[in-house]
Amino acid sequence: MSALAAATGAINLGQGFPDTDGPDEVREAVVAALRDGAHNQYPPGPGLPDLRLAVAEHRQRFYGQTFDPDTEVLITTGATEAIAAAVLALVEPGDEVVALEPFYDSYAACIAMAGGVRVGVPLRPPFDGLDLDALRAAITPRTRLLMLNSPHNPTGTVLTREELAAIAELAVAHDLLVITDEVYEHLVFDGEHIPLATLPGMRERTVTISSAGKTFSFTGWKIGWVCATPELVAAVRTTKQFLTYVSGGPFQPAVAHALRLPDSYYAEFRADMHAKRDVLVGGLEAAGLTVYRPRGTYFITTDITPLGFADGLDFCRRLPELCGVVAVPEKVFFDDTPESQAIGRPLVRFAFCKKVEVLEEAASRLATLR
Repeated sequence: MSALAAATGAINLGQGFPDTDGPDEVREAVVAALRDGAHNQYPPGPGLPDLRLAVAEHRQRFYGQTFDPDTEVLITTGATEAIAAAVLALVEPGDEVVALEPFYDSYAACIAMAGGVRVGVPLRPPFDGLDLDALRAAITPRTRLLMLNSPHNPTGTVLTREELAAIAELAVAHDLLVITDEVYEHLVFDGEHIPLATLPGMRERTVTISSAGKTFSFTGWKIGWVCATPELVAAVRTTKQFLTYVSGGPFQPAVAHALRLPDSYYAEFRADMHAKRDVLVGGLEAAGLTVYRPRGTYFITTDITPLGFADGLDFCRRLPELCGVVAVPEKVFFDDTPESQAIGRPLVRFAFCKKVEVLEEAASRLATLR
């Protein structure tokens, strides 16, 4: 869809990347690291010590969690590599992995590469809660792992404390490992982000993953991390060293600096995205779409059927011609089963991590759809 946007000159509200850089002082920290020459070769395999310390400080500061930066933190090439390394390390051929559906596309690919069996638990419109009965039914004696993404891409669902507590009870009762993808942890607009690993019985069985890209608007730097027990980190590191080995030398000290920014940065960042969400929600509603207001992330899910369309893929292919905007069909984030495709077929995702003037112009164009 990004290629389609480039080819047609349409406004790209499809792929989730900002159209502005993050804080100047963080960018300048990379420049300084490049110039002093100390970080232009391979960084340590587990990641730069100061960055691992900054990650541990961040978890303590925001969530009261204590991680040993030397044994319980691993730096990765973005959250995507962290997910891949964790799945490849912890899933054996034939193991079942339960994931919330729709799911970020790398989940399916990584489970397949590990020889696992993906089991989806659908989140259904209006995306205001998790079907815990469906989750319980999805767990079998072959289930090895749960994969959670909250705040959830693409639906914007934020799991509540009650839902997380029920998930924790299931994980403990069935002795399951859990991978949590928390890259949108600082983009919660309604509710709060509660790391699953903070709940009873979950610290020792949870691999917590996050990254700098979404929080600091430097998605191209690809600096992510894993926080878990020494045994789980060692397992993930053993796999990770044969993927990228290491990466992002001069970016690592800059991300350490970013993680230590004052609370005001995080509050202003969230408030800015909250305002942008409301701009695009208004534009999509004015266009006649059914809009599911997200509680987190920087994506909005819509239903296109009020406009007379039935298939999101066809709609997204035509949208640049119809009004000069690009979005992403959500059916690609669902399994190929008839039930899953029926849920995903009319859904389309729009990203609002763009300049306000870009969102206002997109809203003006979308208004012509009605």
